[in-house]
Amino acid sequence: MSEIKPFKIRDIEINPPLVLSPMAGVTDISFRRLLKQRGGVGLTVSEFISVEGLTRSNPKSKRQMRFYENERPFAVQIFGGQHERMRLAAEMAEEVGADILDVNCGCPAPKVVKHGGGSGLLRDLPRLETILKEIKKAITIPLTIKIRAGYSDSTINAIETAKLAEACGVEHIALHGRTKEQGYRGLANWDLVREIKKTVSVPVSGSGDITTIQQALERFREIGCDGVLIGRGAMANPWIFRQIEETIHGREPFQPTLEDKRAVLLEYFEMLREDMPEMSAIGRMKQLAGQFTRGLQGGALFRTAIYHSHSVEEILDRISEYFETISAGRHYFGEGKPSEVIEVPMLDSCEVASASL
Repeated sequence: MSEIKPFKIRDIEINPPLVLSPMAGVTDISFRRLLKQRGGVGLTVSEFISVEGLTRSNPKSKRQMRFYENERPFAVQIFGGQHERMRLAAEMAEEVGADILDVNCGCPAPKVVKHGGGSGLLRDLPRLETILKEIKKAITIPLTIKIRAGYSDSTINAIETAKLAEACGVEHIALHGRTKEQGYRGLANWDLVREIKKTVSVPVSGSGDITTIQQALERFREIGCDGVLIGRGAMANPWIFRQIEETIHGREPFQPTLEDKRAVLLEYFEMLREDMPEMSAIGRMKQLAGQFTRGLQGGALFRTAIYHSHSVEEILDRISEYFETISAGRHYFGEGKPSEVIEVPMLDSCEVASASL
Protein backbone atom coordinates (compact mmCIF):
# COMPACT_ATOMS: atom_id res chain seq x y z
CA MET A 1 0.00 0.00 0.00
CA SER A 2 1.49 3.32 -1.06
CA GLU A 3 1.22 6.56 0.90
CA ILE A 4 -0.72 9.25 -0.94
CA LYS A 5 1.34 12.42 -0.94
CA PRO A 6 2.17 15.40 -3.18
CA PHE A 7 4.77 15.01 -5.92
CA LYS A 8 6.95 17.42 -7.83
CA ILE A 9 7.48 18.10 -11.51
CA ARG A 10 10.97 19.56 -11.18
CA ASP A 11 10.39 22.21 -8.48
CA ILE A 12 6.63 22.53 -9.02
CA GLU A 13 4.64 20.83 -6.28
CA ILE A 14 1.46 19.06 -7.35
CA ASN A 15 -0.53 19.18 -4.14
CA PRO A 16 -2.85 17.37 -3.87
CA PRO A 17 -1.57 14.83 -6.43
CA LEU A 18 -4.75 15.19 -8.49
CA VAL A 19 -4.73 16.50 -12.06
CA LEU A 20 -7.65 17.83 -14.08
CA SER A 21 -7.17 15.84 -17.26
CA PRO A 22 -7.06 17.89 -20.46
CA MET A 23 -10.28 17.47 -22.41
CA ALA A 24 -10.75 19.15 -25.76
CA GLY A 25 -13.89 21.22 -25.88
CA VAL A 26 -14.24 20.98 -22.10
CA THR A 27 -11.27 22.18 -20.01
CA ASP A 28 -11.35 25.75 -21.21
CA ILE A 29 -10.69 28.68 -18.89
CA SER A 30 -14.28 28.68 -17.55
CA PHE A 31 -14.40 24.97 -16.68
CA ARG A 32 -10.95 25.04 -15.08
CA ARG A 33 -11.93 28.07 -13.02
CA LEU A 34 -15.11 26.32 -11.90
CA LEU A 35 -13.21 23.19 -10.82
CA LYS A 36 -10.40 25.11 -9.15
CA GLN A 37 -12.93 27.01 -7.04
CA ARG A 38 -14.49 23.74 -5.87
CA GLY A 39 -11.07 22.75 -4.45
CA GLY A 40 -8.71 19.78 -4.52
CA VAL A 41 -7.17 20.28 -7.97
CA GLY A 42 -3.36 20.06 -7.84
CA LEU A 43 -2.72 20.83 -11.52
CA THR A 44 -4.90 22.19 -14.30
CA VAL A 45 -4.23 21.58 -17.98
CA SER A 46 -5.54 23.43 -21.02
CA GLU A 47 -7.58 21.85 -23.75
CA PHE A 48 -5.27 20.17 -26.26
CA ILE A 49 -4.17 22.90 -28.64
CA SER A 50 -3.30 22.46 -32.31
CA VAL A 51 0.21 23.68 -33.07
CA GLU A 52 -0.90 24.25 -36.65
CA GLY A 53 -3.44 26.81 -35.46
CA LEU A 54 -1.24 28.26 -32.75
CA THR A 55 1.79 28.89 -34.96
CA ARG A 56 -0.40 30.36 -37.70
CA SER A 57 -1.91 32.90 -35.29
CA ASN A 58 -5.34 31.26 -35.20
CA PRO A 59 -7.32 33.36 -32.67
CA LYS A 60 -9.11 30.30 -31.25
CA SER A 61 -5.82 28.50 -30.56
CA LYS A 62 -4.36 31.55 -28.84
CA ARG A 63 -7.48 31.93 -26.69
CA GLN A 64 -7.06 28.35 -25.52
CA MET A 65 -3.81 29.29 -23.76
CA ARG A 66 -5.46 31.84 -21.47
CA PHE A 67 -5.48 31.11 -17.75
CA TYR A 68 -6.07 32.77 -14.38
CA GLU A 69 -3.16 33.38 -12.01
CA ASN A 70 -4.91 31.48 -9.23
CA GLU A 71 -4.96 28.38 -11.44
CA ARG A 72 -1.26 27.81 -10.98
CA PRO A 73 0.32 25.41 -11.46
CA PHE A 74 -1.03 25.39 -15.02
CA ALA A 75 0.08 23.33 -18.01
CA VAL A 76 -0.51 23.98 -21.70
CA GLN A 77 -1.00 20.81 -23.76
CA ILE A 78 -0.15 20.88 -27.46
CA PHE A 79 -0.52 18.36 -30.26
CA GLY A 80 0.94 18.01 -33.73
CA GLY A 81 3.30 15.97 -35.84
CA GLN A 82 5.84 18.53 -37.13
CA HIS A 83 8.77 19.14 -34.82
CA GLU A 84 9.33 22.72 -36.01
CA ARG A 85 5.77 23.76 -35.19
CA MET A 86 5.76 21.80 -31.94
CA ARG A 87 8.90 23.68 -30.88
CA LEU A 88 7.43 27.07 -31.82
CA ALA A 89 4.17 26.31 -30.01
CA ALA A 90 6.09 25.23 -26.91
CA GLU A 91 7.96 28.53 -26.92
CA MET A 92 4.65 30.39 -27.20
CA ALA A 93 3.26 28.49 -24.21
CA GLU A 94 6.25 29.48 -22.11
CA GLU A 95 5.93 33.09 -23.26
CA VAL A 96 2.33 33.35 -22.05
CA GLY A 97 3.40 32.12 -18.62
CA ALA A 98 2.51 28.42 -18.52
CA ASP A 99 4.28 26.54 -15.74
CA ILE A 100 4.51 23.28 -17.70
CA LEU A 101 4.41 22.22 -21.36
CA ASP A 102 2.63 18.93 -22.03
CA VAL A 103 2.74 16.95 -25.28
CA ASN A 104 -0.38 15.02 -26.30
CA CYS A 105 0.41 11.51 -27.51
CA GLY A 106 -2.98 10.14 -26.61
CA CYS A 107 -5.79 11.61 -28.71
CA PRO A 108 -7.24 8.83 -30.92
CA ALA A 109 -9.24 11.09 -33.27
CA PRO A 110 -8.59 10.12 -36.91
CA LYS A 111 -8.09 13.75 -38.00
CA VAL A 112 -5.34 14.19 -35.41
CA VAL A 113 -3.67 10.82 -36.00
CA LYS A 114 -3.72 11.24 -39.79
CA HIS A 115 -1.36 14.19 -39.49
CA GLY A 116 1.02 12.34 -37.18
CA GLY A 117 -0.19 13.89 -33.93
CA GLY A 118 -1.85 12.52 -30.81
CA SER A 119 -1.63 8.74 -30.52
CA GLY A 120 -0.24 8.65 -34.07
CA LEU A 121 3.14 9.42 -32.47
CA LEU A 122 3.01 6.05 -30.70
CA ARG A 123 3.63 4.27 -34.00
CA ASP A 124 6.46 6.63 -34.97
CA LEU A 125 8.78 6.84 -31.96
CA PRO A 126 11.68 8.35 -33.95
CA ARG A 127 9.38 11.27 -34.83
CA LEU A 128 8.33 11.57 -31.19
CA GLU A 129 11.97 11.55 -30.11
CA THR A 130 12.79 14.39 -32.50
CA ILE A 131 9.81 16.42 -31.29
CA LEU A 132 10.69 15.99 -27.61
CA LYS A 133 14.35 16.84 -28.14
CA GLU A 134 13.49 19.95 -30.15
CA ILE A 135 11.03 21.15 -27.52
CA LYS A 136 13.46 20.43 -24.69
CA LYS A 137 16.11 22.60 -26.33
CA ALA A 138 13.65 25.46 -26.82
CA ILE A 139 12.01 25.88 -23.39
CA THR A 140 13.09 26.25 -19.78
CA ILE A 141 9.82 25.14 -18.15
CA PRO A 142 9.30 21.41 -17.46
CA LEU A 143 8.28 19.18 -20.37
CA THR A 144 5.71 16.45 -19.69
CA ILE A 145 3.88 13.94 -21.83
CA LYS A 146 0.57 12.08 -21.92
CA ILE A 147 0.55 8.75 -23.72
CA ARG A 148 -1.66 5.74 -24.33
CA ALA A 149 -0.92 2.05 -23.89
CA GLY A 150 -0.05 1.79 -27.57
CA TYR A 151 -1.56 2.15 -31.00
CA SER A 152 -3.29 -1.23 -30.97
CA ASP A 153 -3.49 -4.36 -28.83
CA SER A 154 -0.71 -5.89 -30.93
CA THR A 155 1.58 -2.87 -30.52
CA ILE A 156 1.51 -2.09 -26.80
CA ASN A 157 4.62 0.06 -26.35
CA ALA A 158 3.90 2.33 -23.38
CA ILE A 159 6.99 1.19 -21.47
CA GLU A 160 9.25 1.75 -24.48
CA THR A 161 7.65 5.16 -25.04
CA ALA A 162 8.10 6.10 -21.38
CA LYS A 163 11.79 5.16 -21.45
CA LEU A 164 12.30 7.22 -24.59
CA ALA A 165 10.47 10.18 -23.06
CA GLU A 166 12.60 10.11 -19.92
CA ALA A 167 15.77 9.92 -22.01
CA CYS A 168 14.61 13.04 -23.89
CA GLY A 169 14.22 15.01 -20.67
CA VAL A 170 10.51 14.58 -20.00
CA GLU A 171 9.82 15.22 -16.30
CA HIS A 172 6.39 13.62 -15.82
CA ILE A 173 4.61 10.84 -17.70
CA ALA A 174 0.84 10.35 -17.66
CA LEU A 175 -0.60 7.14 -19.07
CA HIS A 176 -4.15 6.61 -20.25
CA GLY A 177 -4.31 2.83 -20.22
CA ARG A 178 -6.25 2.28 -23.43
CA THR A 179 -4.89 1.91 -26.96
CA LYS A 180 -5.59 4.28 -29.82
CA GLU A 181 -7.84 1.66 -31.42
CA GLN A 182 -9.83 1.26 -28.19
CA GLY A 183 -10.64 4.95 -28.11
CA TYR A 184 -12.70 5.25 -24.92
CA ARG A 185 -14.18 1.74 -25.06
CA GLY A 186 -13.48 -0.99 -22.55
CA LEU A 187 -11.45 -0.42 -19.40
CA ALA A 188 -8.13 1.36 -18.92
CA ASN A 189 -5.16 -0.89 -18.13
CA TRP A 190 -3.74 0.47 -14.88
CA ASP A 191 -1.24 -2.39 -14.57
CA LEU A 192 0.77 -0.61 -17.26
CA VAL A 193 0.93 2.47 -15.04
CA ARG A 194 2.50 0.30 -12.34
CA GLU A 195 5.03 -1.13 -14.80
CA ILE A 196 6.04 2.31 -16.07
CA LYS A 197 6.43 3.54 -12.48
CA LYS A 198 8.87 0.67 -11.87
CA THR A 199 10.77 1.45 -15.08
CA VAL A 200 11.41 5.21 -14.99
CA SER A 201 12.60 7.59 -12.29
CA VAL A 202 10.36 10.57 -13.15
CA PRO A 203 6.87 10.91 -11.61
CA VAL A 204 4.19 8.76 -13.24
CA SER A 205 0.44 9.36 -13.14
CA GLY A 206 -2.46 7.31 -14.41
CA SER A 207 -5.67 8.19 -16.22
CA GLY A 208 -8.88 6.39 -17.07
CA ASP A 209 -12.20 5.41 -15.46
CA ILE A 210 -11.88 7.46 -12.25
CA THR A 211 -15.40 8.53 -11.33
CA THR A 212 -15.50 7.89 -7.55
CA ILE A 213 -13.42 8.63 -4.46
CA GLN A 214 -12.80 4.93 -3.88
CA GLN A 215 -11.53 4.32 -7.40
CA ALA A 216 -8.95 7.08 -7.02
CA LEU A 217 -7.76 5.83 -3.63
CA GLU A 218 -7.46 2.27 -4.94
CA ARG A 219 -5.33 3.41 -7.88
CA PHE A 220 -2.95 5.28 -5.59
CA ARG A 221 -2.63 2.43 -3.11
CA GLU A 222 -2.63 -0.56 -5.44
CA ILE A 223 -0.72 0.90 -8.39
CA GLY A 224 1.71 3.16 -6.52
CA CYS A 225 1.35 5.99 -9.03
CA ASP A 226 2.41 9.51 -8.12
CA GLY A 227 -0.73 11.17 -9.40
CA VAL A 228 -4.20 10.50 -10.76
CA LEU A 229 -5.82 12.33 -13.67
CA ILE A 230 -9.58 12.83 -13.66
CA GLY A 231 -11.47 14.02 -16.73
CA ARG A 232 -14.98 12.90 -17.53
CA GLY A 233 -15.57 12.07 -13.86
CA ALA A 234 -15.15 15.77 -13.07
CA MET A 235 -17.84 16.71 -15.56
CA ALA A 236 -20.33 14.54 -13.72
CA ASN A 237 -19.09 15.64 -10.28
CA PRO A 238 -17.18 18.95 -10.06
CA TRP A 239 -16.48 18.27 -6.35
CA ILE A 240 -14.66 14.98 -6.92
CA PHE A 241 -11.19 16.48 -6.40
CA ARG A 242 -12.20 18.09 -3.12
CA GLN A 243 -13.85 14.86 -1.97
CA ILE A 244 -10.74 12.79 -2.72
CA GLU A 245 -8.45 15.29 -0.98
CA GLU A 246 -10.66 15.38 2.11
CA THR A 247 -10.73 11.58 2.26
CA ILE A 248 -6.93 11.38 1.90
CA HIS A 249 -6.63 13.64 4.96
CA GLY A 250 -9.13 11.63 6.98
CA ARG A 251 -11.96 14.13 6.73
CA GLU A 252 -15.56 13.43 5.79
CA PRO A 253 -15.91 14.21 2.07
CA PHE A 254 -18.18 17.06 1.09
CA GLN A 255 -21.58 15.96 -0.22
CA PRO A 256 -23.24 18.58 -2.44
CA THR A 257 -26.89 19.34 -1.88
CA LEU A 258 -29.37 19.92 -4.68
CA GLU A 259 -28.92 23.64 -4.06
CA ASP A 260 -25.15 23.26 -4.50
CA LYS A 261 -25.74 21.49 -7.80
CA ARG A 262 -28.14 24.15 -9.00
CA ALA A 263 -25.72 26.89 -7.99
CA VAL A 264 -22.75 25.33 -9.76
CA LEU A 265 -24.69 25.04 -13.02
CA LEU A 266 -25.70 28.69 -12.81
CA GLU A 267 -22.16 29.75 -11.90
CA TYR A 268 -20.70 27.85 -14.85
CA PHE A 269 -23.24 29.32 -17.26
CA GLU A 270 -22.40 32.83 -16.03
CA MET A 271 -18.68 32.19 -16.54
CA LEU A 272 -19.32 30.93 -20.06
CA ARG A 273 -21.40 33.97 -20.95
CA GLU A 274 -18.63 36.26 -19.68
CA ASP A 275 -16.08 34.47 -21.82
CA MET A 276 -17.74 33.70 -25.16
CA PRO A 277 -20.63 34.63 -27.47
CA GLU A 278 -24.10 33.73 -26.24
CA MET A 279 -24.74 30.82 -28.63
CA SER A 280 -21.33 29.28 -27.88
CA ALA A 281 -22.07 29.53 -24.16
CA ILE A 282 -25.43 27.82 -24.67
CA GLY A 283 -23.73 24.98 -26.56
CA ARG A 284 -21.16 24.44 -23.82
CA MET A 285 -23.87 24.56 -21.18
CA LYS A 286 -25.83 21.83 -22.92
CA GLN A 287 -22.70 19.69 -22.88
CA LEU A 288 -22.04 20.01 -19.14
CA ALA A 289 -25.70 19.71 -18.17
CA GLY A 290 -25.80 16.42 -20.07
CA GLN A 291 -22.99 14.94 -17.97
CA PHE A 292 -23.70 16.72 -14.70
CA THR A 293 -27.27 15.50 -14.22
CA ARG A 294 -26.55 11.80 -14.72
CA GLY A 295 -28.17 9.83 -11.92
CA LEU A 296 -30.46 12.64 -10.76
CA GLN A 297 -34.22 12.05 -10.71
CA GLY A 298 -35.64 13.20 -14.03
CA GLY A 299 -32.14 13.94 -15.29
CA ALA A 300 -32.75 12.58 -18.78
CA LEU A 301 -35.86 14.73 -19.19
CA PHE A 302 -33.97 17.76 -17.89
CA ARG A 303 -31.17 17.13 -20.40
CA THR A 304 -33.78 17.00 -23.15
CA ALA A 305 -35.31 20.29 -22.00
CA ILE A 306 -31.89 21.96 -21.93
CA TYR A 307 -31.01 20.51 -25.33
CA HIS A 308 -34.11 22.08 -26.86
CA SER A 309 -33.43 25.49 -25.28
CA HIS A 310 -32.21 28.21 -27.62
CA SER A 311 -31.70 31.26 -25.44
CA VAL A 312 -30.13 32.26 -22.14
CA GLU A 313 -33.57 32.87 -20.66
CA GLU A 314 -34.80 29.40 -21.64
CA ILE A 315 -31.74 27.74 -20.09
CA LEU A 316 -32.17 29.68 -16.84
CA ASP A 317 -35.89 28.90 -16.71
CA ARG A 318 -35.30 25.18 -17.27
CA ILE A 319 -32.68 25.05 -14.50
CA SER A 320 -34.95 26.84 -12.02
CA GLU A 321 -37.95 24.70 -12.94
CA TYR A 322 -36.03 21.44 -12.67
CA PHE A 323 -34.38 22.06 -9.30
CA GLU A 324 -37.50 23.60 -7.75
CA THR A 325 -39.46 20.50 -8.78
CA ILE A 326 -37.08 17.86 -7.45
CA SER A 327 -36.24 19.90 -4.31
CA ALA A 328 -39.96 19.82 -3.48
CA GLY A 329 -39.93 16.04 -3.80
CA ARG A 330 -42.02 16.05 -6.95
CA HIS A 331 -41.29 14.13 -10.13
CA TYR A 332 -39.91 16.14 -13.01
CA PHE A 333 -41.62 15.34 -16.28
CA GLY A 334 -40.06 17.98 -18.52
CA GLU A 335 -41.90 19.17 -21.58
CA GLY A 336 -41.31 16.45 -24.15
CA LYS A 337 -42.77 13.03 -24.74
CA PRO A 338 -40.88 9.97 -23.46
CA SER A 339 -39.93 9.10 -27.04
CA GLU A 340 -38.18 12.48 -27.34
CA VAL A 341 -35.81 11.97 -24.40
CA ILE A 342 -32.22 12.57 -25.44
CA GLU A 343 -29.56 10.44 -23.81
CA VAL A 344 -26.21 12.21 -23.92
CA PRO A 345 -23.31 9.78 -24.45
CA MET A 346 -20.17 10.06 -22.37
CA LEU A 347 -17.93 12.52 -24.13
CA ASP A 348 -15.11 11.45 -26.43
CA SER A 349 -13.49 14.83 -25.99
CA CYS A 350 -10.78 14.96 -28.62
CA GLU A 351 -13.14 13.46 -31.18
CA VAL A 352 -15.45 16.43 -30.59
CA ALA A 353 -12.74 19.05 -30.88
CA SER A 354 -11.02 17.50 -33.88
CA ALA A 355 -14.22 17.83 -35.88
CA SER A 356 -13.44 21.53 -36.21
CA LEU A 357 -9.82 21.08 -37.27
